[in-house]
Amino acid sequence: MHILEDLKFRGLLNQSTDYDVLYKRLEEKPCVLYCGFDVTADSLQIGNLLALITLKRFQSFGHHPIALLGNGTSLIGDPSGKKSERVLNTKETVENWSKDIKKQLEKIMYSGGKERVKVVGNYDWLGKVKMLDFIRDIGKHFSVGVMLAKESVKSRIETGISFTEFSYMLLQSYDFLCLHKDHNCELQIGGSDQWGNITAGIDLIRKVSQTETYGLTIPLITKSDGTKFGKTETGTIWLNAKKTSPYQFYQFWINVDDKDAIKFIKCFTFLSHEEITRLENEEVAKNPQNRVAQKVLAQEMTRMVHGEKELEKAEKITKALFGGDIKNLSENDIEDAFRDMPHFEAKKEKRIDMISLLVDAKICESRRQAKEDIENHSIYTYEFNKYMVVRRGKKNYFLINWK
Repeated sequence: MHILEDLKFRGLLNQSTDYDVLYKRLEEKPCVLYCGFDVTADSLQIGNLLALITLKRFQSFGHHPIALLGNGTSLIGDPSGKKSERVLNTKETVENWSKDIKKQLEKIMYSGGKERVKVVGNYDWLGKVKMLDFIRDIGKHFSVGVMLAKESVKSRIETGISFTEFSYMLLQSYDFLCLHKDHNCELQIGGSDQWGNITAGIDLIRKVSQTETYGLTIPLITKSDGTKFGKTETGTIWLNAKKTSPYQFYQFWINVDDKDAIKFIKCFTFLSHEEITRLENEEVAKNPQNRVAQKVLAQEMTRMVHGEKELEKAEKITKALFGGDIKNLSENDIEDAFRDMPHFEAKKEKRIDMISLLVDAKICESRRQAKEDIENHSIYTYEFNKYMVVRRGKKNYFLINWK
């Protein structure tokens, strides 16, 4: 199968430069391609996964991906998809974040073979370029009128855009040019909001090197209710286990809506077309209450990002919590499971006044309600050294931190 046919099946082909020409080029021999990743935090987030996994798909089809760390452009800020100016971070901060993100990229992209994915940072060339040389040699190839017509710039004209962010398109185009010269890179991929930047880079390479390169975008994923993918009530889902535990990461996937399960399996997993079709026809269509697709999705994604051991741990915690038996969990398991759940700090007494504790911790609305819940056996407690876990009913958990 051709990589572009696979992307079409998975709903991941949004825009491309001449499709037939790109199809033929990718069919002829392995192609070097790249995707850029902003360095705006010390970790990638779940919203970055689609581009990263798409790079990995190209890798599985025999092509050679480059993950570009924007440790240079992130000092400027990409206006694409933003309504206001980004906060500018220091060079030292961006560099420290880059080291953490590089480890994440290499871990997820590693295919088990001898070669790891190539990760480069664009500060390597942007940090060396001289302003007059850049304006003279690169800037002359850009028409201000054309730049103003690009969606990433046009959408910001009314609210305001600084020269700093206005220049981002030139820098990203220069990235493509440098990767083309130094690594024979012929294809840039990115989210649909990057189309203007990608085509600008293609135009620059054509003018400077008189060679043809290619561009491809993947759609921005939304949930069935129209809301943005990756946003939850508790906030951003990070790929760093210290910021979002593997258990929380697992729960994000296992809780996706039935309408999104197969769509996300197509987008994010490497299950075969046949296996996906089987899941859709036999499990989702006939037995949606079993949520088999969600379980498969959660397993595949947690294994990919955090590894087999963390997947086993996440499933162990899930089984214990939703089975109502958490006695065999360790304190570390409890900390992972309850990181974003309600907490309450209290002084541990020899004799615990449960009614007062339930009210003070806002587990029950009143003393009367607390007393009724205890009498009706709706309150369950599990004692640990540093914690007490309180379960109200079947699924409502609360964590008491003993001072």
